[in-house]
Amino acid sequence: MKTFACQVCGTLLSFENTKCEQCGAVLGFLPETTTLSALRPLGAGLWQPLEASEGPRRFCANHDHGVCNWLAPPGAQAGGFCLACQFNRLIPNLSSPEKHEQWRKLEVAKHRLIYTILRLKLPFKTRLQDPLGGLVFDFLDDPPDASGSIVTGHDNGVITIATREADDAYRERMRVDMGEYYRTLLGHFRHEIGHYYWNILVRDGGRLEACRRVFGDDRSDYASALHAHYQHPPVANWQEKHVTAYATAHPWEDFAETWAHYFHIIATLDTALSCGMTIGPQIAGTLPPPDLGDPYADMTFDDIMAAWVPLTYAVNGLNRSMGLADFYPFVLTAGVRLKLAFVHDLVREAQRKGA
Repeated sequence: MKTFACQVCGTLLSFENTKCEQCGAVLGFLPETTTLSALRPLGAGLWQPLEASEGPRRFCANHDHGVCNWLAPPGAQAGGFCLACQFNRLIPNLSSPEKHEQWRKLEVAKHRLIYTILRLKLPFKTRLQDPLGGLVFDFLDDPPDASGSIVTGHDNGVITIATREADDAYRERMRVDMGEYYRTLLGHFRHEIGHYYWNILVRDGGRLEACRRVFGDDRSDYASALHAHYQHPPVANWQEKHVTAYATAHPWEDFAETWAHYFHIIATLDTALSCGMTIGPQIAGTLPPPDLGDPYADMTFDDIMAAWVPLTYAVNGLNRSMGLADFYPFVLTAGVRLKLAFVHDLVREAQRKGA
């Protein structure tokens, strides 16, 4: 995430800010330029972004619910949705403040996901553009009669997120019960979008055989593989080739877990670099090059790794100094880096095709 500053007073801003805490300026996010801008009120629900020279804009309809600070496209009528919220199909039942707060947390994660997709210039289609495989989000509550539980997952562009994952206590309990190092809403979104991009960039992008050589044969029975994964612990040396234990379940899950970690790395590294952080232990040959560039656009995979590993070493050390869990509790072995490099090449290839 790059840094943002108020165009009125220069105060640093956070991505989710709706107003400047220093001068009180109303803020709105411009997805086409990935910029957070102070706004000048024009009346009748219209605002003039100070960052842009274009005409008046309206807020996304979900701004009225306090869950979105993005601006709708130019010329949008009242009640129109922004680029991120247009992908929503089903949202939680807002009959209680608890459900509204869960939706807010889901939207925070989803908007950060869409931001990364925009910065990477990855292709995507709405359900209207592609009725069979377009991207859409369903945020679903468990049935009130306790007849079953909603399963977070992906199915041909439909990403379902169980709203109970927005309950911090539940999510932490599941993380411990499942033996996971890491479980966040943003992590769920990044994992499930990996399945979506497997369809677009691998299956439909002519990279299926190359992907199978790296991740394994995805034609193995998926349901049986998941059942076996939950019945038996992964092999002792799983970290040699997999970034998480869950990645061992099936090549599809391996790809999605690797994709999610690529997003973790790119987004976090961009935040660090935007804040002027270039960290490396004082060991000869390990420091990243002085001019790192943009991890979203032009950094090589080797430069990304050279910057990322020292950063995680430093921040893990800071967390341990405070008695906290590691910031990034994962080991990027040679086998994992090979898979991350494949994802990196997929992304760069998609960028070149879309240029």
